[in-house]
Amino acid sequence: MKQYRDTVRVQTGGKSFSRVTGDVNRIIQQSGIQSGICSLFLQHTSASLVIQENADPDVLRDLATFLAQLVPEDNRYLHGMEGPDDMPAHIRTALTSTSEHIPIANGRLMLGTWQGIYVWEHRDRSHSRELIVHALGDS
Repeated sequence: MKQYRDTVRVQTGGKSFSRVTGDVNRIIQQSGIQSGICSLFLQHTSASLVIQENADPDVLRDLATFLAQLVPEDNRYLHGMEGPDDMPAHIRTALTSTSEHIPIANGRLMLGTWQGIYVWEHRDRSHSRELIVHALGDS
């Protein structure tokens, strides 16, 4: 059994989706692991990690619109030290996820044809985000 760990640093552009599929694939190839599991963990509380549609950008726009309507930015929250997007960003992260697990076979992530891995920034401003990629398996 072999383990390999690396970090993907993502500079987000404010409320947006940053595709990281290629970065994660490169790390899996570097790991030499042929069969196993890839564990992804985003080290933040105001951004999410999602596996989602990678072909039609309208899917991502609709997701962002839906979550913005579900968790509005207004003065209803106690926590707001960093502005009106602060607490809504934390709620949006709690409703989504900061981790994913993807099987590895033949040295590749077993993503579906239309699946991509994204860091979903919930804050208005650009942020530097870190995604931990940990692969475990056999070479």
